[in-house]
Amino acid sequence: MAWAQLSRERATIEAAREAEIAKEQSHVDRVYARVETLRAEAERTHRDGHRIARARTPGSLVERDAMVYHAARRLRALDAEYEGLVFGRLDLRGGEIRHIGRLGLRDLDHEPLVIDWRAPGAAAFYQATAEDPMGVVRRRVIRCSGPKVLDVEDDLLDLNAAADGEAATAVTVVGDGALLATLARAKGERMRDIVATIQREQDEAIRAPAGGVTLIEGGPGTGKTAVALHRAAHLLYRDRRRFEGGGVLLVGPSPVFMSYVERVLPSLGEETAELRALGAIVDGLRSDRLDPPTLAARKGSLRMRRFLQRAIREAPPDAPTELRIVYAAEVLRVRSDALARVRRDLHSRVHAPNAAGAEVRRALVLALWAVRPPGVSWIANAFAEEIFDRDEFERFARTWWPVLAPADVLGWLRDVDRVRHAGRDWLGGDECAALAASWAAAADLSVADIALVDELRVLLGEPPRPNRKRNRSRNRGIDFAGDDIRELSTVTDRYFSAPERAPRPDNYGGYSHVLVDEAQDVSPMQWRMLGRRGGQASWTIVGDAAQSAWPDLAEARRARDDALRGKQIRRFHLTTNYRNSAEIFEFAADVVRRAVPDADLPRAVRRTGVPPDRRTARPSTLPTAVSKAVADLLAAVEGTVGVIAPAARRDTVATWLTGSNHGGRVHVVDGMRAKGLEYDGVVIVAPDEIEVESPVGIRVLYVALTRATHRLITVGTREWRGTES
Repeated sequence: MAWAQLSRERATIEAAREAEIAKEQSHVDRVYARVETLRAEAERTHRDGHRIARARTPGSLVERDAMVYHAARRLRALDAEYEGLVFGRLDLRGGEIRHIGRLGLRDLDHEPLVIDWRAPGAAAFYQATAEDPMGVVRRRVIRCSGPKVLDVEDDLLDLNAAADGEAATAVTVVGDGALLATLARAKGERMRDIVATIQREQDEAIRAPAGGVTLIEGGPGTGKTAVALHRAAHLLYRDRRRFEGGGVLLVGPSPVFMSYVERVLPSLGEETAELRALGAIVDGLRSDRLDPPTLAARKGSLRMRRFLQRAIREAPPDAPTELRIVYAAEVLRVRSDALARVRRDLHSRVHAPNAAGAEVRRALVLALWAVRPPGVSWIANAFAEEIFDRDEFERFARTWWPVLAPADVLGWLRDVDRVRHAGRDWLGGDECAALAASWAAAADLSVADIALVDELRVLLGEPPRPNRKRNRSRNRGIDFAGDDIRELSTVTDRYFSAPERAPRPDNYGGYSHVLVDEAQDVSPMQWRMLGRRGGQASWTIVGDAAQSAWPDLAEARRARDDALRGKQIRRFHLTTNYRNSAEIFEFAADVVRRAVPDADLPRAVRRTGVPPDRRTARPSTLPTAVSKAVADLLAAVEGTVGVIAPAARRDTVATWLTGSNHGGRVHVVDGMRAKGLEYDGVVIVAPDEIEVESPVGIRVLYVALTRATHRLITVGTREWRGTES
């Protein structure tokens, strides 16, 4: 009897579910029909725009461009939002129903069919709770595949209103709930947006005011990256002219990470943000190579700025050591010690060496004038005019004080003696040798080197870009009065110090908003590089100190504060881990507490009943053991499997798994490149080696342990329990 009653109850629930799905399908059908109408109108406008141009009237081309641009943009938006266009519904007190989706749509009578998730009218979808329902009786998540409704999930937020009949529909909550159902889904190779399942604490950060700095902190799996990306979409929606006009720059730790998140903003209808990894911030350069941790710490330190200043003040390796000019049958020589004094004096006075061409030539003429034989009766102005016109003088000046590129300076620093001289009060002998060796192949820059290139770019100044041929016999900038010489500023200075500016120059620094993810790993020198891109920008900064691979957090914080230049900072703290199962995160938390007793540890909300699997193998059988662990995970989970190895072993481990591509489901990375990523299952190779690979290795291991959503296997060559010293 009990079984029969249970069967009837299940049938009733299923019938109610199917009825609600049918109702939502009816509305979704109306929405997609409206989309097709708008698409047809946009295509017609696009065709009409091109047709207008044939009229060849004075304004026809401008009108064509405007029509075609707006039509094309509308078509892109409709195409981008096609999948899962409607994902939510609010039933409000008084009977009002609002459907929430990826973009706003109205019917022919201008009544809303869908409210854009970023609009104020949709805020309650994310912010309403049972304690504060905000006028919401029921919140529904609608799961679709294209235009087909697959399922619905309901949350009843106001029992009293439902009992009073203010909600006209059933309020059955089915399944695990929208959030937990989403968390259980398999992970693909790209991050998905969380627009349908944003939680209240996340929504508060997404909708924070645009100005100043929004700092989003939280432990692994709290959705920091997704929140930051949705915040960027929200800012573009609320003030498109400002943020799209100046530009939005999104910065992540690696190309792997950027590839993982690159489809989130387009899925939310935003195509204009610029995504760059830290190794690609400087225009024309791109690097994914990481230095060993100790070397990276040296290159990232603020002391490196002083090191580079000293390096560029040294004479170039091929600089001549004597200036020799014959004038009026007299041989004038400026010897090496005098030239060294001229160089020191110039560097003490000029701001950017590459813009100091006129200043250098004046100083060299002055040095020649100073060594003229006593008692000669030369005319100073005639002397200067002739010297300036000498080809040998010009060749000397260009060689002795060349226009430099940052790569030139790094090339000089292949010489360990130059490195030792520039770092004489800071670097040890082994460190000098390691730095010089790292720059031996100037074309193979590391990620840390990119920030040094940018620093050198600023220290050297932009090369001059003359827009007219220089006439060396005019405008010398030197006024001779008897034997006294007085320096003037003339058109020559403008020629050497005022390069032309393009509307959107390389290494653009006018962004309206800068978003930095995994900020805990940004070095001080990298903060200086980022600060130049966002001097007038608002910022979103995402990080977790417990996951930091940077050894001196205080120095990095000072550099960050300097990059932000005193902007107001508002902080948001995310407390719930949605990624890891509780079993996996409890294990990872025990590991990180050994190094960071006060680590910011969120609460995992989901249990699977499957604890981490810790395996041991002999060194000779480690490849077989790793392959077996990967095969076990591929059989146990539907989505991706990450294999996280020590940095020194990453390439070798990848060769162990090359027998099959596993359908693209297996990805081999090291701990640093795993930052920000997530997989259904993870194999950690040699966790003890990851732990000792760098001074902050245990934090890197913590990152690796928290990449798995469902299953975790560790495979080492010795017993490793994770929580033991």
